[in-house]
Amino acid sequence: MSIPRLDRDDEVEQLPDDIAKKARSLLFSLVRPHMAMSIFLLVIVILTAAALVIGPIFIADALDNGVPRAVAGDTGPLLRAVVLFIASAVASAVFAFTSTRLVGITAQKIIYALRARVFTHIQWLDLSYHEKSTSGRLVSRQTSDMESVQQFLSYSLFDTALALLQMVFIAVTLVVLDVPLALIVFAGFIPLFFITKAAHTSQRNAYRRTRTSIAKVIVHFVETMGGIRAVQAYRRQPDRRNTLRTEDTQYRDANTDALRGVARFAGWTRLVGNVTQTVIIVVGAWLVIEGWTQIGVLAAFILYLRRFYGPLDELVQAFNLYQSASAALEKIAAVLDTDPEVVPPDAPKTLPAHASGQSAHASAEGSAQAPSGRSIDLNHVRFSYGDGPDVLPRFDLRIPAGEIVALVGATGAGKSTLVKLVTRFYDPSEGRITIDEVDLRDLDDAQLRQSVVMVTQESFLFAGTIADNIRIGNPDAGDDEVLAAATAVGLDPYIRNLPDGYETDVKKRGGRLSSGQRQLVSFARVFLANPDIVVLDEATAHLDIPSERLVQKALATVLEGRTAIIIAHRLSTVEIADRVLVMDAGRIIEDGTPDELISGAGKFAQLHKAWRDSLA
Repeated sequence: MSIPRLDRDDEVEQLPDDIAKKARSLLFSLVRPHMAMSIFLLVIVILTAAALVIGPIFIADALDNGVPRAVAGDTGPLLRAVVLFIASAVASAVFAFTSTRLVGITAQKIIYALRARVFTHIQWLDLSYHEKSTSGRLVSRQTSDMESVQQFLSYSLFDTALALLQMVFIAVTLVVLDVPLALIVFAGFIPLFFITKAAHTSQRNAYRRTRTSIAKVIVHFVETMGGIRAVQAYRRQPDRRNTLRTEDTQYRDANTDALRGVARFAGWTRLVGNVTQTVIIVVGAWLVIEGWTQIGVLAAFILYLRRFYGPLDELVQAFNLYQSASAALEKIAAVLDTDPEVVPPDAPKTLPAHASGQSAHASAEGSAQAPSGRSIDLNHVRFSYGDGPDVLPRFDLRIPAGEIVALVGATGAGKSTLVKLVTRFYDPSEGRITIDEVDLRDLDDAQLRQSVVMVTQESFLFAGTIADNIRIGNPDAGDDEVLAAATAVGLDPYIRNLPDGYETDVKKRGGRLSSGQRQLVSFARVFLANPDIVVLDEATAHLDIPSERLVQKALATVLEGRTAIIIAHRLSTVEIADRVLVMDAGRIIEDGTPDELISGAGKFAQLHKAWRDSLA
C-alpha cells in the first residue's frame, strides 16, 4: 500500500495505518545481511547477562556455606565462592566490551545501508513527488531521523537487550531460590505491565510529533537559506524569524510532552520497585526469623532485586530513545514506501536504429557522430495533475524527426506540462506518447534519458569544477571532448580567462559564473550528451541582450540536426524554429512556420508585433 497522494505541502508527513509494521519490516531487511553477526551478538549478550546474574548466587553460597565452613577451619568453599564471583565479574566485563564494540560496528553498517537506500529511492521518485514535497523534509529524513535511529542502534539496543535478558534470568533465579518471595516480586509486574502499555502509546504519539515538528524547522531553515537574497532584499528577516520561532515552539512543546511522559514512566516504575523491595525485606526477614529461609538467600534476593530494578531504570532511558527512533524509522519507511507514479517498463524496448544502422550517440569506433533527430507523436493525450482539472484536455501532435518546434502561449497554457510529458517526468492520464513509434511507457529508461535531454531556465550547476559540470552530459567523456563541447557553444574563451581554467570551482549553484555563462555550460552538457531530442524551457528568459545573442548562437549549434521543442517566452527564440505552435488552455490554436504566422492576423502575429514595438 502506497502513501495516499494529498494536495497539501505536508503530504509526506501523513502516515498509513500500518506504518509501524512497515518500519519493522524495513529494519528486518536491513538486519538480514548481518544475520550471522546478529546471532553471534545475541550469544554474547546472553553470556553477558548470565555472567551478571550468577554473581549473587556465589555470595549466597559464601554466606550460607563458605563462612560456616571457614569458621570450622575449611576455607576452600569460601575461596571457591570468592574466585567464582570475581571470575563472573571479569567475564561480564569482557563480554560487555566485545558486544558493545561489535554492536557499534554493525549499527554503522546498517545506517550506512539505510542512508544509501533512502538517497537512491528519493532520486528515483518522480517529479510529482518532489513538486509536492520539500527538500527540507527530505533533509530531515536523512539527518535528524537517521541520527535518532543511529543513536538507538549504536548505544541503546545492546543495553536494552542486556537488561531484558538480565531480568528474565533474574526472574528464573528468584524462583529457584525462594518461590514465596519470587511471587511477591512477580506481583509487581501487574502494575508495571499497565504502566508500560500506557506509556508506549502516549510516547509513540509524542515522538511522532517531534519528528514532524523538527522536519518543519528544517524545512523553514532550508527555504530561508535557499532564498536568502530575497529575504535580505525585502528585509523579511523578522518574519522568517517569527515563523521559525513558531515552528521551534511546536518542536519544544512536543519534546516537553515526550520527556514528561518519560518522567511519569520512570517515577511509576521506581515507585513499584521501591515498594516491592520494601515488602521483600520485611517478609524475607520474617521468613529468616521463622527459619523458613536462609540469610544468604535473603541477601541474594535483595541483590537480585537491585539488579532487577536497576536494568528497569536503564530500560526507561532506552524506552525514550526507542520511541524517538521508532517514530523516525516510521518517517523513513513512509518515504521508502512511496511508489513512483512513473515506473520503468517490465519488458523495456529500444528505439530503432537510425538509417546509418548505428546509434546516434557513438560510431563503431566509439567517437561521437552527427546527431540525428527522432519523430515525436502525441496521440489522444489527456493529462491532469492528480484529481485536478485537465491541463491538456485532448492533445494530438506530430513532430517529424529533425524539426525545431517553438511553443508560445500565456502562462498556464500547458507548455511546460507538454514538455514534461515528452521527457516522461509524467505519464499522460490517457493516450500515448511515442518516439519513433515506441511508447515512452515501454521505452528503456536509460535510452530515454540518453535520447531526450531537457534544459531548464535555471541552468543548475553543482559545486565543483566547470569541467565536472560539463561532464554531467557524459560522465565518461575525456578532457578533449569537454574542450570540444565548450568550444562548440562558444564558452571556451570565457573559461580560459578564469584563474584555473576548466578546473575553476563554480561555487554554490554556479555563483561564480554569469547567467549567460551558466546557460552555455548547460548547452555544453547537451552537446556532450549528443541526444536525439532536445527540450528547452526558454534558454534566454533571464539574459541581457548581449548574453542572449551569444546563447542564441550556441543554441543554433546545439540544435543542428536534432529534434527540438522550445518553450519560447522571448520571441527572438522563435526565429530559429521551423514551426510555431501557439497554445491556449491546453490546446493548439495556431500552427505554422514563423513567417506564415507573422503574416497572418492571429494571436502570434499580435504577440510578434507587440514584441517588435517593444524593441523600437
